[in-house]
Amino acid sequence: MPSGQKEGYEVIYEGSEAILRINANSWSYSPSIEDSALVMGFIIDRLVEMPGVSRIMFNQRRNFTYEYDQTQMLLQVSQVYNHLVKTKKVLSILTGFQEEYGAFFGEKLGTLQYLVYNLLRTDPIGCYVEAKRLLREEKINFEKETNPNIAEARKKFLEVLLYVYSLLDNTRMISLVRDKLDGHSVGDRGVYKNLLRAVITPDFMFTRLMAEQPLNGEQVDLYKVKDGVVTLFKIPGQIRLLYHLNPEEFNLNEDEYNLIELARNVLGEHKPREEEFLEPSRLRNTFYNIGKDLLNELIQSKGYDINYERLDELAKILVRYTVGFGLIEILMQDEKVQDIVVNSPIGSTPMFIVHQDFGECVTNIVPSRDDAESWATKFRLFSGRPLDEANPVLDTELIVNGARGRVSVMGTPLSPTGLAYAIRRHRDKPWTLPLFISNKMISPLGAGLISFLVDGARTILVAGTRSSGKTSLLGAIMVEIMRKYRMITLEDTLEIPVDSLRKLGYNIQHMKVRSALMAGGVEVGADEGIRTSLRFGDSSLIIGEVRSTEARALYEAMRIGALANVVAGTIHGADPYSVFDRVVNDLGVPRTSFKATDVIIVANPVASADGLRKYRRVLQITEVRKHWQEDPLKEAGFMDLMRYDVKKDILETTSDLKNGESDVIKAVAANVREWVGNWDAIWENIILRAKIKEALVEYANKANMLDLLEADFVVKSNDMFHIISEKIREESGSLDSKRIYFDWREWLKREIKLQKV
Repeated sequence: MPSGQKEGYEVIYEGSEAILRINANSWSYSPSIEDSALVMGFIIDRLVEMPGVSRIMFNQRRNFTYEYDQTQMLLQVSQVYNHLVKTKKVLSILTGFQEEYGAFFGEKLGTLQYLVYNLLRTDPIGCYVEAKRLLREEKINFEKETNPNIAEARKKFLEVLLYVYSLLDNTRMISLVRDKLDGHSVGDRGVYKNLLRAVITPDFMFTRLMAEQPLNGEQVDLYKVKDGVVTLFKIPGQIRLLYHLNPEEFNLNEDEYNLIELARNVLGEHKPREEEFLEPSRLRNTFYNIGKDLLNELIQSKGYDINYERLDELAKILVRYTVGFGLIEILMQDEKVQDIVVNSPIGSTPMFIVHQDFGECVTNIVPSRDDAESWATKFRLFSGRPLDEANPVLDTELIVNGARGRVSVMGTPLSPTGLAYAIRRHRDKPWTLPLFISNKMISPLGAGLISFLVDGARTILVAGTRSSGKTSLLGAIMVEIMRKYRMITLEDTLEIPVDSLRKLGYNIQHMKVRSALMAGGVEVGADEGIRTSLRFGDSSLIIGEVRSTEARALYEAMRIGALANVVAGTIHGADPYSVFDRVVNDLGVPRTSFKATDVIIVANPVASADGLRKYRRVLQITEVRKHWQEDPLKEAGFMDLMRYDVKKDILETTSDLKNGESDVIKAVAANVREWVGNWDAIWENIILRAKIKEALVEYANKANMLDLLEADFVVKSNDMFHIISEKIREESGSLDSKRIYFDWREWLKREIKLQKV
């Protein structure tokens, strides 16, 4: 046992995992099994005592963790050692040798004792190599031996060597290096670096992070996020890529590490009151200010050389590991991360993410049970909703600096192995139709048609499966609503980018209603929320997701004409008929009321031929006609205006739309003097809108000014389109598309020049 290590270890349990935790703070060397024969011998001895261990963790200012597979390799070695020593098989043979052949084999017996009692514990690979060398040597000696008595002794000695060798040869550790041991020298520990590698994490971090990059990984992408660096690796033989995060807290120097640890211990004594959790941003800001002052005091008292900018970064890290959500916050900073999944039992598997460019990936982050419990407590307090055996599901939101997301938490008994999390990340800024054009989710003409329908105050449902981009497309639709109109949004879990739209100058009122998964509570039900919205005047109504009793209230309001402006929402469904089936049969809306839906936009992922990638695409823009009675599918109640061509990878117009067969578009035109009875003028306006969206994307890419595709500029562009259109209509008496496009494009050129300056 290393010096100073009396009773310096314990076994702790995380779910079904038994973790051997060793306090190595008094050691004068690093607690590295791969580098130190002394440490390896210590661990083998402990594993003999505690054979049920599934993970090894040293604490020496930082946490050094050896994962399950590595621990199993060491356990196998400890079992071989225990078998040879505790069963006294070798001891009994050695004793017999000593009594019968001691004088002749004294040196050999000493070598065998060294192999079993010392080298096997501290250097099992060296023990294997030495046993193999001795076997070759003794076989030669045995074959040359002419004395029958000594030949018998050599034979027994060979049997013992072969027995030790075969036991080691069957271990996983040896199987992984067997072909690489030519020329290996006993005592050379370089070979262990390919087998054993500790996950090193700061003492203030419970979540484990495999900081070392994979030795056999092929790097396919590398980029920086706000507080870390992300590398994507392709691992041989694996379908999923490895999403490897290297956070800033792993690059702290010793002084900075000391500061964080000291400050965290002090802040740990301050327990926020429950009412403080009602305003998460205010709570974080309070802890940030307190932490920054505390760190500054510690810097002065310790005499550390840390500048003001670095102090600010340290304060943010401190908040992240006190009232924050640790490494989840850095994942949320990555705009390419779409989903984050933490499966139960916590600690047994790494986190998984869905990446915008590479699909499903496994991460190098393994959360701990302590973290999971801490997150659950914070989500309960932030949301004001229960999470217990009576209410095992909690839907809420997570808002951190620069990102926000929808969180679903599942606990017992629904998840029998404990807490599990699913986080859907949303952009801090709303998506826009030009952004979707740039990402090929929609064609310019599809964007132009949606813009036309929004201005025409139609009722639009965005349908799709999970992770299809429904909410993102809904946000882009909201950006198309003119800022002169009021908007009311209604959600049970906050996903719509209301704060961003408000900052863009929208007149918007947000309503938060009770989750459909909750039987009761203090929150107002979604159906009552819709009825309340009607009393707030003439507004565009945006429903986060149509999924429960609010559907009847919504369709009742639409059917009687209570909603004069655009109504839009999302709903689960793979095609228009699935939407009809869900609304009518599942949610109980009368068939005649369903006709109040004007347009269904279907967005769904499209898989690549190899099945490894998925791309979000708008597959259909479908009109709901009004003449059918029972079944819109059988009675031609659905008419596609645009349909996705999988070979061309583009959303294209149908002949029905080109030929002017759309009743919905004609209904929009009926309210505009210039368009009544003039399909060519209507179609020209849709084309104009498409050209403007497409031109914005082209100019943004050409000028390398991708910010032009973001909501703040797109809203400004939309406003200018309407202003120019109105001006030309007043001057010429018609909506001259060529003049509108020319004037708009000149405005865009001026804006680009101004922004470049």
